[in-house]
Amino acid sequence: MSTARTSAVALHGVSASLVEVEADLGNGIPGFVLLGLPDASLSEARERIKAAARNSGIPLANRKLTVNLSPATLPKYGSAFDLAIVIAALAADQQLFASASTLYMAELGLDGTLRPVPGVLPAVQLARAHGLDQVIVAEENGAEARLVGGVEVIALRHLGQVMAFCGAAKDQITTYLRHRPPQSANQTGGHAVGAAADEVDLGLVNGQQEARLALELAAAGGHHLIMVGPAGAGKTMLAKCLPTIMPPLDDLQALEATAVHSITRGGAGELDQLQRTPPFVAPHHTASRSALIGGGTAQLIPGAITRAHHGILFLDEAAQFHTGVLDALRQPIEEGYINLARIRGHQRLPARFQLIMASNPCPCGKNFGTGTGCTCTPMARRRYFARLSGPILDRVDLQVRVNPVPQAQLLNSAPNESSAQVRERVVATRARSQARLGKFSIACNAQIPTQILKNELDYPARTRAALEQLATRRGLSARAIHRLLRVAWTVADHQEHTAPTADDLAIAGHLRQNLESS
Repeated sequence: MSTARTSAVALHGVSASLVEVEADLGNGIPGFVLLGLPDASLSEARERIKAAARNSGIPLANRKLTVNLSPATLPKYGSAFDLAIVIAALAADQQLFASASTLYMAELGLDGTLRPVPGVLPAVQLARAHGLDQVIVAEENGAEARLVGGVEVIALRHLGQVMAFCGAAKDQITTYLRHRPPQSANQTGGHAVGAAADEVDLGLVNGQQEARLALELAAAGGHHLIMVGPAGAGKTMLAKCLPTIMPPLDDLQALEATAVHSITRGGAGELDQLQRTPPFVAPHHTASRSALIGGGTAQLIPGAITRAHHGILFLDEAAQFHTGVLDALRQPIEEGYINLARIRGHQRLPARFQLIMASNPCPCGKNFGTGTGCTCTPMARRRYFARLSGPILDRVDLQVRVNPVPQAQLLNSAPNESSAQVRERVVATRARSQARLGKFSIACNAQIPTQILKNELDYPARTRAALEQLATRRGLSARAIHRLLRVAWTVADHQEHTAPTADDLAIAGHLRQNLESS
């Protein structure tokens, strides 16, 4: 038999597709033809595969080898097809047996070493969904692959070991295992799996009671938050503390967040458990639109909002971002996903993130209080804050000013409430929300659809009258009214009320301040 088939996986955005690798040995002029829309890194697999097979003891046959990646109309990217291609080629030469129920996923070194690749977690999920029984990956990807149950994971270090597993004659195999020292967390990027740095804690923040309350409500209800204040007031520190007070991700959220991380930042072998802490992504204010929402030409690459799926997208110095970049967040904020359409493809990427922004009130950052220290002209102040467009601010539930803490309070050595203490209240508040929203399959108050908010969740007539007065006085849009009501439900859960009271609504209204006048 001169043909053989193996299975591999193609990644597009954060989705995976099963690919059948077909190898055929012909009698024409010796050569290696690779078909199926491979990109440049995959086209180079020919030389890697030849060298790896030769250095493992079983070289490829000196015949015309044709490899097709099916479906041929689906573009293929990356080096994760190396192992599937070489096993299919050797099986076509009857040097070993390729199982139809096995997924092969690893990059090859020239000496036959199996190297880790990104996207192993969603690939194993796909293999299980298609009824495959086994997955062969590089040793560094073994722990990540085992996060998915129901599939036998075989983690090996060298192509020779794979050959032996597939029934090749052991006297032909010359396995050479090159020593690879363990990588540190900094080398693997392991710190990116969690959230912000471990040393941040709300206990380090003195004062800022109003901002701390807004942060707690944001964590409990999943609400978007913007903090405006001078430099050094503690906005960034507060934002970095948010992951430390948020509830852990549930099983489904953790699996989705870990799969996104596996595709976007995996490949170094650092994933050995599901990501339970909400991801914390903080792009620099010079980030482009494509870096934020994703993009590309031939290959659509997920952006920061997808990496922050089920977590936090923190935009520090928000007013320094280009207006078009911030406005691109409008649709994913509302819908929880981003549709990327390009001439060569279309992808729908998940983007259920919590937006946290921090900004100075003006270019010099001193326009607070009486504003006597500000050196900016009124026009400069308006132009600076106008970068945060009205439609973006309309979508932010909590909007608070963060003023400097008095020196006496800043130097006070009295202990502050720690993140662990606040997290206990947040978890209890989220549990009360879930008791009400569980029947609707809604995770938190911020995600309540408008129809359910208006027709299913009842609140007192007094609260309704107070909401009408507040909306009329402030000239709130329909979206702002609904977001204000969602925050009021979170305040009610925080205060252990069965429904929002007029006082709960007043707190929600106070935490949605008019920042333009700051």
